[in-house]
Amino acid sequence: MTSHTAGRRGDPEAPLEFRPDPSSPEAVLAGLDAEQREAASTLQGPLCILAGAGTGKTRAITHRIAYGVRAGIYDPHRLLAVTFTARAAAEMRSRLSTLGAPGVQARTFHAAALRQLQYFWPVAVGGTIPEILDHKVRIIAEAARRLRMTTDRAALRDLASEIEWAKVSTLTPESYLETSEGRAEPGGVDHRSFVKLYQAYEDLKLDRHLIDFEDVLLLTVGILEDDERVAAQVRQQYRHFVVDEYQDVSPLQQRLLDLWLGGRDELCVVGDAAQTIYSFTGATPDHLLSFTRRHPQAKVVRLIRDYRSTPQVVQLANVLLADRTREQPRLREPAPWPDPLRLVSQREHGPTPSITQHDDDEAEAAWVAEQIGALHESGTPLSEVAVLYRTNGQSQAFEQALSSAGISYQLRGSERFFARAEVREAMAALRTSSLVAESEDGVPKIVRDILSSHGWQKEAPQSTGAVRERWESMSALIGLADDLDQDRDALTMRDFIAELDERSAAQHAPTVEGVTLASLHSAKGLEWDAVFLAGLHEGLMPITFASTQAEVDEERRLLYVGITRARRHLYLTSARSRHAGGRGRRTPSRFLKPLRRELGLEEPTRKIAPSKGRPSPNARSAKRTATCGTCGTVLTDGTEVKRRRCADCPPRYDEELFEQLRGWRADLARQLEVPAFVIFTDATLEVLAERRPTTDEELLKVPGVGPRKLEKHGEDLKEQLAAGAGGGR
Repeated sequence: MTSHTAGRRGDPEAPLEFRPDPSSPEAVLAGLDAEQREAASTLQGPLCILAGAGTGKTRAITHRIAYGVRAGIYDPHRLLAVTFTARAAAEMRSRLSTLGAPGVQARTFHAAALRQLQYFWPVAVGGTIPEILDHKVRIIAEAARRLRMTTDRAALRDLASEIEWAKVSTLTPESYLETSEGRAEPGGVDHRSFVKLYQAYEDLKLDRHLIDFEDVLLLTVGILEDDERVAAQVRQQYRHFVVDEYQDVSPLQQRLLDLWLGGRDELCVVGDAAQTIYSFTGATPDHLLSFTRRHPQAKVVRLIRDYRSTPQVVQLANVLLADRTREQPRLREPAPWPDPLRLVSQREHGPTPSITQHDDDEAEAAWVAEQIGALHESGTPLSEVAVLYRTNGQSQAFEQALSSAGISYQLRGSERFFARAEVREAMAALRTSSLVAESEDGVPKIVRDILSSHGWQKEAPQSTGAVRERWESMSALIGLADDLDQDRDALTMRDFIAELDERSAAQHAPTVEGVTLASLHSAKGLEWDAVFLAGLHEGLMPITFASTQAEVDEERRLLYVGITRARRHLYLTSARSRHAGGRGRRTPSRFLKPLRRELGLEEPTRKIAPSKGRPSPNARSAKRTATCGTCGTVLTDGTEVKRRRCADCPPRYDEELFEQLRGWRADLARQLEVPAFVIFTDATLEVLAERRPTTDEELLKVPGVGPRKLEKHGEDLKEQLAAGAGGGR
C-alpha cells in the first residue's frame, strides 16, 4: 500500500492517496476520513453530500462508485456520473480507472443527452438529426432583421444569453413574459419585442433543420416524455446516478434527471450552496437545498474537513460567509441564504493572508509581480501561483507587469494547450512511439527520450519568449507522464497516449510552468499554492450591476470561491484609482471589512492627493476630455481612453474576432520571441475588433497602430480582419 500527503500535485484535496488492493472492496475505503467514508459506504437510496471547498468531494464520490462496483452493488456500465465540465468528467474517469472502475460513464449533462439523442432520433423522430448550431448570434441577427429591429454586436450577445437563460429555465416564447418581471431588458430590447425575436429565432432554426445546445436537452426531455419505450430503455440502461456540482443544476437539467430516474431514488448528489456562482446561466441551488424535502428518506453527509487550505485561509473564508447581512435598503428581497458549512482546516498553520491597497492599477500590478518574484525565489513554482480578478479586462496590467519582471504567465481561457503547435508535434511523435517495444525504464523515460529529440532539454532556457513557452509545454507533458506512472501500475505508452487523447478532447491540460491569470469564474474547480485576488474595490467586487440582494450575495460567494482556491499564500489587493496620479476615489470592497477585522487591520484612509512623485491630476485638464461611449463617464486612464470605455462598462467589440486576433498575436509573438503586448496591446486589439478597419488610413486612426507597426504588421493584420469579417457568436 502506498500513500501520499494531501499536498501532492494531482490530488491536493485528498488526505491520503491509496493504491487499492483489487481483491478487497473494503480497501477502497482506506485512507478516507470518517465523513468521506460514511458517504462512500452509503451505496443505496438517495444520498446528499454537502461538501465544502477542499473537503475531498471528488475523492469521496469516486471511492463510493469504486466501492460499489467492487462490492457487486453497481454494474459499472449501468451507472451514470454527471458533472458540469468536460474537464471534470475526464478527471473523474481517470480517477475511476485508477481505482479499478474503468467502465463507469462520467459525462456532462449535454454530452450524455446528445449521446442519447443521436441514438434514439431515428426511432423516435425519424430521418437525420439536425445539425447543431455552434453560435446563436448569426441566426439571432437574421431574426432581428426580419423584425426590423436595430441591434449591434454587443446587444446580440446579450440577446443570445437571454435566450439561453430562458431555455434552460424551461421558458418558451409564450411563457417568458409571465416570469420576465424584474429582469433587465436584454440588449436594450423590451420584453415583448424580445418574445417576438425569440420566436423568430426558433422559427428560423426549424426552417433550416438546426438545433442549439439547449435544444439537445429539450429534445431529449421531449423524447423521454413522449415515448415510453425510449424512456424504459434508458432507465434499463442506467440504474444509479451521481450528480456532482448539484448547486449548479438548471431547471431543465433537473427535469432531464427526473426523467432518467423515472421515479426511482438511486441518486447521489454532491454540492455546496456557498459555491453557486453561475446564476446568470440559469443555475440554481434550489434543487440542492430542497433535496431532503423531495426525498424525505435521504441521508445527508457533511464534508467540512478542508485538506486544501491552511487554517488562516479557511478562517477568512468562514468569516466572509458568516458576515453576510441584508445589504442596502434599496435592494429587493433576498434569495434564501442557507447556513454555510463552517470548514475546519486539516493542514498545518501557514502565513497570515495580506490585504493591501495601492495608489493605482499599475502600482497594484507591479507589487503583485514583485511578490510573485519573491515567492518564486523562495521555492514556489510559478505554476502554483494565480492572479484572479473579476473581469477579463483587468488582465492587461498584470500581463505587462509580469512581462516587465521577466515572469512567464498563461492566460486561462486564451490559447488552448492542446492547440499549440509544439504540443501537436509532440503528441504526433509520442503516438508513433506507441507502436514500438516498451522500454524497461518505463513511460517517463520514453517520453523524455522522444521529446529530447524534438528540442526538449533538462534545463529550462533563460529566455521568456517562444523558446521558453515551447520548453514549458513539453515539460508539462513530461510531468504528466511522471504523475500517471506514479498513480497507475504498469503504465504503458498506449495508456499514456489514450490519456492524452482523452485530455485533448476534454481540454484537460496538464500543468504548465507559468503564473495563471484568470477570472474568478474560470478559476472554479482549480487551486494553487499562492493566490492573488486583485481589484477588490467597489464597482468590481461587488460588480456595479449587482443591484439586488441575490446578486450581491452571489458576488460574496464568488469572492469566497476565490479565497478557497489558495492552499497556503493569500493576497487580497485593491487600488485607489485607475491611473497614476488619479484622485483615489475608489473604496475597497465592502467584503474586505470583516476580513480586516479578523486580521486586526485598520481600515485604509481615503487618499485624494496624488502619489508622491506622480504628476498632479490637474496637469491633464488642458487636454481634450475623453468620455466613455457607454455611460458618459470622463476617462483619464490611457488604456480606457484608447478603448473609449471605462473599465466597468461592457465591451462593444466582436469577442470572436478579438480572440482570433489574440491567437494571431500569440503565434507572431512566438515567432519573433517577444512578449505579445509588444506587438499590440489587448486594448488596441479591442478597438480593432470594434472598428474593423480595412485600409491603412483607417488602421492609423486606431490608438496603438503607428506607421512603424503598420509597416511591420499591417498586411497580416488586414488579412486577419478580413478573415473575421463574418464573425460573431
